[in-house]
Amino acid sequence: MATPELPRVAVRKRGLSGSSWEPWLYLLPGLLIFTLFVVVPVLGTVAISFANWNGIAWSTAAFTGVDNYITAVTDSLFWGAFWNNLVLIPYFVILPAILGLIPATVVHQMGVRGAAAFRAGLFLPYIMPGVLIGVVWRWLLNPVFGPVNAVLERLGLPTPSWLGDFTLALPAVGMIGAWAAYGFCFVIFLAGMQKIQPDLYEAARLDGANPFQEFTAVTLPGLRREIAVVLSVNLINALRAFDVIRATTDGGPGRETEVVALYMIDTAFGAKQVGYGASIAVLLAVTTLVLSLLVLRLFGERDG
Repeated sequence: MATPELPRVAVRKRGLSGSSWEPWLYLLPGLLIFTLFVVVPVLGTVAISFANWNGIAWSTAAFTGVDNYITAVTDSLFWGAFWNNLVLIPYFVILPAILGLIPATVVHQMGVRGAAAFRAGLFLPYIMPGVLIGVVWRWLLNPVFGPVNAVLERLGLPTPSWLGDFTLALPAVGMIGAWAAYGFCFVIFLAGMQKIQPDLYEAARLDGANPFQEFTAVTLPGLRREIAVVLSVNLINALRAFDVIRATTDGGPGRETEVVALYMIDTAFGAKQVGYGASIAVLLAVTTLVLSLLVLRLFGERDG
């Protein structure tokens, strides 16, 4: 009995033009855009930071080595701006996290109706442009016709010049930043709470835990990854704060609210010291990266 001949299957050899390169072709457009708009500007900024350039004609650029970085670390104005960034960290990082965690806990544990609309309303300030937020709050805090001082006056309370006072300007800007960021924290925390196993809460209740003990023993440990994300994102926003401050105080009164990003822009484009401004940008980027990695390491090291 003759054995039927099996059909021959043609085997295509993969080469440079084979299917092994197909995934890279899909990645190519995004890779080109990322290279043109991220990699090239970053490398250009680093290169310019080693030069003295007025930002107008390339013929005026002169290589100066690390002189710009030496100038930055010995510049009192730079350190004053950096100190203002550090002062804003509790307002931009910790306060919005607390303000977002409280309503997220209430919505999750009590099952508030209309949580979707509540979530969208709280998240709205985070997606608003920083300039718009600054303009609105500058009107709200206006010492002459602002609604905030109008309410305080009716209550018989002092009506300070919030954004013009040397003592209150920086905390006022910090409160604006906290208001703009707490909705993001609320959404992230609420999403994290929804992934916590209900059995853990039931076990805590069987052990006689009250709502506060449930929060500290179950909710907070379960939000470790979300806390790391919130704190790192808020920290980046605190260190690169610019648009809200530009629209509200523009670094004033005096230099009381001047931050590193604002000082960098004014130095590079206002004083025509582009090389020095680029060195400040590099130092700010490195500082932000290091501190963000420390936060992720601190809060994410036990997360599986």
